[in-house]
Amino acid sequence: MEAHVSRAVSRFRRPLTLLTGAALLAPLALTATPSASAADQYTVTPLEFTVRAGDRSCTVDADLYRPAGADARHPAPAVLATNGFGGSKDDGSTDVIGRSFAERGYVSLVYSGLGFGKSGCLITLDDPAIDGKAASGLIDFLAGTRAADDGTKADYVTSDAPGDPVVGMIGGSYGGAIQMATASADHRVDALVPLITWNDLAYSLAPNSTGAARGVSSGTPGVFKWQWTNGFYLMGEGQPLLVPSLDPSRFGSLGCLHFAAKACDTIRLLNSGRYPAAATQEMLTYARSVSPASYLSGVTAPTLLVQGQADSLFDLNEATASYRALKAQGTTTKMIWQAWGHSGGQVPGELDLSTGNLETSYVGQRILAWFDRYLHHDEDTSTGPEFAYYRDWASGYGTAAAVPGASRTMYLSGDGALVDSRSEVTRGSRQYTNWLLPTSHSESSLAGIIGLPDPAPYDTKGTHLGWTSAPLTDPVDVVGAPKATLKVVSPKAERVQDSGDAADKLVLFAKVYDVAPDGTQELVNRLVAPVRVPDVTRPFTVELPGIVHRYEAGHRLRFVIAGSDTAYFGNRGVKPVTVVSAPQDTGVLELPVVG
Repeated sequence: MEAHVSRAVSRFRRPLTLLTGAALLAPLALTATPSASAADQYTVTPLEFTVRAGDRSCTVDADLYRPAGADARHPAPAVLATNGFGGSKDDGSTDVIGRSFAERGYVSLVYSGLGFGKSGCLITLDDPAIDGKAASGLIDFLAGTRAADDGTKADYVTSDAPGDPVVGMIGGSYGGAIQMATASADHRVDALVPLITWNDLAYSLAPNSTGAARGVSSGTPGVFKWQWTNGFYLMGEGQPLLVPSLDPSRFGSLGCLHFAAKACDTIRLLNSGRYPAAATQEMLTYARSVSPASYLSGVTAPTLLVQGQADSLFDLNEATASYRALKAQGTTTKMIWQAWGHSGGQVPGELDLSTGNLETSYVGQRILAWFDRYLHHDEDTSTGPEFAYYRDWASGYGTAAAVPGASRTMYLSGDGALVDSRSEVTRGSRQYTNWLLPTSHSESSLAGIIGLPDPAPYDTKGTHLGWTSAPLTDPVDVVGAPKATLKVVSPKAERVQDSGDAADKLVLFAKVYDVAPDGTQELVNRLVAPVRVPDVTRPFTVELPGIVHRYEAGHRLRFVIAGSDTAYFGNRGVKPVTVVSAPQDTGVLELPVVG
């Protein structure tokens, strides 16, 4: 007999835990004040499934939300969702997704991802061959072609064809990547809404903002993002060891109890500070194999990408890479850049779990329209513009037909000025020297994200170089990823960069500040571009994280390169860097400026 459970809408709403399990993230709103009690609107049935996932079977813990009136004669489309990293089906965001869509007449199936909550097997970082395969087994249940372990069947989901249910997926971060992993292997998925998720984990965890071979992927290993990566590891290893009915496949090897072996090997290699060629290539190959960058070619479901502007973990460049890849192959795709991400940024009126504003928030309305169009097959529903971005100076969204490209070029002068014409460049040479300890601070540290004291961004004198523009005569609106083309001189780096260990290559960090008339400066969303220079004897181009920011009249732009940053591993040894400027040969900064 089905164990129906009614849940009061006033149930305690826990904070969204997409990646860290603490209240680190801005919340995702998917609720509205119901017009009737939860018991009148839907029932909830806890279920377990035994599914194939790669080379093994795994137990999946799930909740089925069945809207009132849904039966074989009155079927409804379905929504499938799972938790973010460190969460489960019972955390605030996942539970709210189930309730919210059930209130709107969708059959909702929410589950704890593999290795989390009471679901079995190891954490495999949303591997399409494992996590995606497990999700496909749940789609079989929604199709009515398989039962849950207790015999429960779902014969009340709308279908496109026998065995093909109408089903969309939604979720954030870890619960975002699983959507693309599932859809790449199972084309029965009809619509995706991945929020604040990754394109390439190699870039996310060890970014290199130069030498990109495809999207954000670089052939040269990046700079280890130790704070976020070890936060991942601790969250995964902090999962309970003893859970009733948990299958033994949950546990890995000693010293890495919850992760797949290759995931552990990746974390160990990054923490070692050494990147020998063979091991590093294996690490990059693995990280990309579990990333959308490797399997987006198989995603055909219409996809609404939502990424956060305040996000030092998965920045806007990741969503842009996925967007461009999907568009290039003909997959229906649109993209929204909202204010909040993993690093905070919540603003009034934005999508917000705690206030339940799906119908009143811009992103919420876009999500509803997306599912109306592709799950209810309402061809008259408009799904909105191709690209939208949140403008804090206008308290609303701007739109465009595509992500803006570079439209304004500035030049790095030898006297430290940032000028508008190559003819204004002054010949000159300047140098900085890194220390063995970090001397710059950019990103919000984990301490700051969880509410502990966190210093404002800073750069220690002598360990960075900056170029500053004259006061702007008119506002400048930057929407997209600035790019800088540089050439540096570093004899110490040049002597060791071909040692066979990528850790010997020069590391630097690029960023753009907004300097107010009183001299105070703002690092927009506290974002920085880590670079491991492939070859210091050649020019290289740095793509900075995408931003949406208005530089007001009277303010100045300041471009900085620094020798270290507190959130990342840095140079092995002291490697002085010199930048030489001359009118005929100088660095340039390109800005995507909108009118």
